[in-house]
Amino acid sequence: MGGKQDDEENYGKPVKYDPSFRGPIKNRGCTDVICCVLFLLFILGYIVVGLVAWVYGDPRQVLYPRNSTGAYCGMGANKDKPYLLYFNIFSCILATNVITVAEHGLQCPTPQVCVSSCPEVPWTVHPNEFSLTVGEVFYTANRNFCLPGVPWDMPVLRSLQLELCPSFLLPSTPALGRCFPGHNNTVPDLPGISRNTSITQGISGLLDALNARDISVKIFEDFAHSWYWILVALGVALALSLLFILLLRLVAGPLVLALILGVLGVLAYGIFHCWKEYQALRDEGASITQLGFTTNFSAYRSVQETWLVALIVLAVLEGLLLLLLIFLRQRIRIAIALLQEASKAVGQMMSTMFYPLVTFVLLLICIAYWAMIALYLATSGQPQYVFWAPNVSLPSCEKVPMNTSCDPMAQPMNSSCPGLLCVFQGYLSTGLVQRSLFNLQIYGVLGLFWTLNWVLALGQCVLAGAFASFYWAFHKPQDIPTFPLSAAFIRTLRYHTGSLAFGALILTLVQMARVILEYIDHKLRGAQNPMTRCIMCCFKCCLWCLEKFIKFLNRNAYIMIAIYGKNFCVSAKNAFMLLMRNIVRVVVLDKVTDLLLLFGKLLVVGGVGVLSFFFFTGRIPGLSKDFESPHLNYYWLPIMTSILGAYVIASGFFSVFGMCVDTLFLCFLEDLERNDGSQDRPYYMSKTLLKILGKKNQAPPGDKRKK
Repeated sequence: MGGKQDDEENYGKPVKYDPSFRGPIKNRGCTDVICCVLFLLFILGYIVVGLVAWVYGDPRQVLYPRNSTGAYCGMGANKDKPYLLYFNIFSCILATNVITVAEHGLQCPTPQVCVSSCPEVPWTVHPNEFSLTVGEVFYTANRNFCLPGVPWDMPVLRSLQLELCPSFLLPSTPALGRCFPGHNNTVPDLPGISRNTSITQGISGLLDALNARDISVKIFEDFAHSWYWILVALGVALALSLLFILLLRLVAGPLVLALILGVLGVLAYGIFHCWKEYQALRDEGASITQLGFTTNFSAYRSVQETWLVALIVLAVLEGLLLLLLIFLRQRIRIAIALLQEASKAVGQMMSTMFYPLVTFVLLLICIAYWAMIALYLATSGQPQYVFWAPNVSLPSCEKVPMNTSCDPMAQPMNSSCPGLLCVFQGYLSTGLVQRSLFNLQIYGVLGLFWTLNWVLALGQCVLAGAFASFYWAFHKPQDIPTFPLSAAFIRTLRYHTGSLAFGALILTLVQMARVILEYIDHKLRGAQNPMTRCIMCCFKCCLWCLEKFIKFLNRNAYIMIAIYGKNFCVSAKNAFMLLMRNIVRVVVLDKVTDLLLLFGKLLVVGGVGVLSFFFFTGRIPGLSKDFESPHLNYYWLPIMTSILGAYVIASGFFSVFGMCVDTLFLCFLEDLERNDGSQDRPYYMSKTLLKILGKKNQAPPGDKRKK
């Protein structure tokens, strides 16, 4: 007993009775004011970064294609010409690789022109047409694919030498605002285009990757035909999640018992199976000494020692689980009672189940704002164009200043160098904004993590305040505040913005360290030796564990902030000490809750997934015409959408329930330390918990106080 008392004193003294305490403190002051000011200044700077990005950035450079003159297709003078045509799309492969092409906005070292429609039929300039004019070959045949300003009477051969008109056309379809040929087209037999197999395969791979129009159209059609049935599936997921949580007050005990027996049954079957396999191989199978070490791990299935080791491991796990159930049965009953109490709390405050929608909207705003800043910053600076030629070693190209800046809007340079072009190279890095671009992007990423973590912290603190008001209401539901969720939201924003920002900043710094470590690991992956990889893996594992611990500590600190209104450090310390004084109860409740919520998610997601599969594949017979499954190109698309949506909905609902359980658990621990069941210090816990603990409240003479 003395050792246990010493341990408890190491983690602080139990909470003393306070006669004025009646739940979440209403008369409170602002906490962590310095961090609140820093957070507001950071948000102001974040807004300034957004304004700078908006002033100097130009997302049209990414959203709209540009022709060889630098003009946008589909805008201004080219408003009626929304598509970009490559004269020789094969140069995208011949000159560089697909990654480089994508990084430069799909720019290729070939003339590009804005067109009103993509070519529909194949065509190649015939040698007999070289002596004709551009007007006769192109304009009269409605082939308006030459660069702007090419005169009618220019010889075709001259226009091809200067690359003012295309030498061939392939049937193309628009994708990403650009005309891409179909993958079934044959490669034209022209100079500069090889029929080498690897190049042909590379071209086909590029076209397969970028020619996504048909697939996107089919996906859009599937969503158009099935969107209301997807909404029905999401409605089913919402109803199942809500029903599961509300029914926990009735079935939490049997459900937890069934899950525990299921785990024991699985382990027992594993022991039986391993014994049968070991018995079969004991006399006839090979031993580990005969097999030795091999990279063919499937060979170990025929080794008797493999099944013996598995048998021993499973038997040890089964024995440990049985011992834990025997010695921790009282704490498991407490955990089940808290789950039932949490279900009642959610039933009394149904508005809390839909608070995740507020969190989702705020998270969406944070992500969208950061994405816009990143896009505008990435496109800040003026585009830079340089001279380029396919073969600079020719004598006629020696006097041309290659890789020097040029103006794509100016007239073509009078040069005898064949194929000379003014091509896009990148964005200028001169100027204050461009020189600080990397720092601004880092500021944006830091702002993204900090705001996201703050929004999540706000949701946890608000829910904790609402559920704490439920627990500390002595007469339920009469003593529960009228609008507990709204009151908690206003109270949190008014007094504890700084505390939430403090906790979110600590978590953000750890997450930024993980991102930097992942970046370094990615850059040095090719040059690492086994020892370096091992050290890097250890660092990443330590940071992952640290992030998990901080999330756990922050979550409980926010609960204490919502109840007592103290600053972050004091709340985190008090929460940690309280949990350490009851560490066994913490572990049992955490694992029982995780097991139950995992089963709930599997039930909701699995049920919606199975129902969607049978419906969208037309395997539910007897449906009337109004309820028949639509005809789809990809039936898996609405199924996967329904499953993903069901998982998001279930996670949102169960996150509220998990926060409710954690809040009630901390309140329960405080209740045990603060009160003793006397007339002056009655327990606030439910009758079920009182019965499990063997405690009761003393009723005053002549007036029995009922819980």
